Amino acid sequence: MAKYKKVLLKLSGEALMGDQNYGIDEKRLGEYVEQVKEVCGLGTQVGIVIGGGNIFRGMTGLDKGFDRVKGDYMGMLATVINGLAIQSALESIGQKALVLTAIEMKPVGERYSKEKCMAALESGKVVIFTFGTGNPYFTTDTAAALRGVEMEADVILKGTRVDGVYTADPEKDPTATKFDEITFEEAYSKGLKIMDLTAFTMCQENNLPILVFDMNTRGNLLKLIKGENIGTLVRNYC
Repeated sequence: MAKYKKVLLKLSGEALMGDQNYGIDEKRLGEYVEQVKEVCGLGTQVGIVIGGGNIFRGMTGLDKGFDRVKGDYMGMLATVINGLAIQSALESIGQKALVLTAIEMKPVGERYSKEKCMAALESGKVVIFTFGTGNPYFTTDTAAALRGVEMEADVILKGTRVDGVYTADPEKDPTATKFDEITFEEAYSKGLKIMDLTAFTMCQENNLPILVFDMNTRGNLLKLIKGENIGTLVRNYC
């Protein structure tokens, strides 16, 4: 039985690179979509927000002379490429999926609306939200929080390469300790960078928990959907 019936899975674009320096690692992509299909097999409805940092990150464009707004639009376009890759990979293993875009982009994907999103989820499709919020100056973290609230998700699952939230960066500080649970208020007061502040505040105000976990360990997604103690749960109370 699934503990979570409806989830928003947030993945970074960099996660799709695998061991590469750029682009999409087909092996990593395959591992991700297989895990998503397993979760759908339990009856859990899944929405996905994917970043675009494996192709282009808007902020890095500033160093190369790009206007911030144009750079952000380039980054949002990169999320569409990643979203199409995820859709194609899911469909190749028999899992139906729908790409929704924040702006009109036919025939690439359908324009986002809550009605389309909810109907697709109810029909068993994985819904992939692309082009961020459709606005510059907002990150895909904020897009994930927004879409998570709109689709009435039980939780945002933030897939990372680290197995939860720590007192410090465990890759740099070997003495860092992991939280099993922490409140939004505690995480903010401790300066823990879980999501950007806009996304974090939106989740807190709408009582939408965030579960940070290691997506790269095969089976973790299925385990946490079933209710196993995986990662760190951030919510309004503990």
